[in-house]
Amino acid sequence: MATHTHVRTGLSRLAMLAVAVVGAVAFIGCTTNEATGKRIITFMSMDQELALGAEAAPQFTAEYGGQVPDEKLQQYVTNIGNSMAVYAEGGYDEIPWTFTLLNSPVINAFALPGGKVFFSRGLAEKLDSEAEMAGVIGHEIGHVTAQHGNQRMSSSTLLQALVMGAVVVAGTADEGSDLHRAAQVGVPALSVGGQLVLLKFGRDEELEADRLGVRYMTKAGYNPLGQLRVMQILKAASSGGRQPDILSTHPNPDDRIAQIQYLLENDYAFTQNDPQFQLFEQRYDNQFLNRVKQLPPPPKPQANGRRGVMTPYWCLNCQQTFKSNAKRRKPVARGQVQILSP
Repeated sequence: MATHTHVRTGLSRLAMLAVAVVGAVAFIGCTTNEATGKRIITFMSMDQELALGAEAAPQFTAEYGGQVPDEKLQQYVTNIGNSMAVYAEGGYDEIPWTFTLLNSPVINAFALPGGKVFFSRGLAEKLDSEAEMAGVIGHEIGHVTAQHGNQRMSSSTLLQALVMGAVVVAGTADEGSDLHRAAQVGVPALSVGGQLVLLKFGRDEELEADRLGVRYMTKAGYNPLGQLRVMQILKAASSGGRQPDILSTHPNPDDRIAQIQYLLENDYAFTQNDPQFQLFEQRYDNQFLNRVKQLPPPPKPQANGRRGVMTPYWCLNCQQTFKSNAKRRKPVARGQVQILSP
């Protein structure tokens, strides 16, 4: 009983130290995001986001089969993206956005910090309208303007600092002391607990990006019904069992569909009977689907490539990973925590 009491006392001291450290760091890096209006913790500047995205983009393009070899199709996707990026908040309307159509059968879309947006051919061929494509791209733009990647890496930095602090305490405190025992318990607890928190951030980010995507596509003149339809397509394309919500980096598709339905019935109800907001189904069929069907089939995914719907693809320490792997000429190793995705 005495041992448990000592451990609890030590953990209380560790907790107070952790709160003090996190509070100080959070105060330094806390800003208001203009897209969401929320107070967030970010350690990277916009220039750093741009550099990170530019560094990572070639690797992801190559892994997903390269660009679709058709300039008109690439321009079609770029035009849709640019029509919404001009409404990006926080200075993101002025960054050099790129929208890349990947020659991959994998059903996926994702964004990197700094305005690098990717859309797979496999997903594009399942859509029926330009508004659906705009819904996906708008969602990815939302990830960038909400600075989800920046927040995730900043959160990882804080977590790593806490874990390292606990390790230092465990190594320097007198063996058998309250603080030493508490630190030994605290290191694995911080690691597991922090991982769950990061996953929860991912689930919230997806819902937030959906809301921003609806905002951007509506401002560009698209019917936000396209966002609902693409989520229904993704739900139908998903297969197999779903992880428990607490361990999933994405919300249940039904949760996302319910949110979009609510937006259509309330905040964006005005768009549903207004001819100003279109799905552009015929234009998508004529200018995109008919043309992409004339191309050779995309290459099969690499043996270690990403398959399926909404797969993980980005790591918390991606910049260092890219640098170290470039020196060894090995494939990029990536974590299981997804930062940005459909």
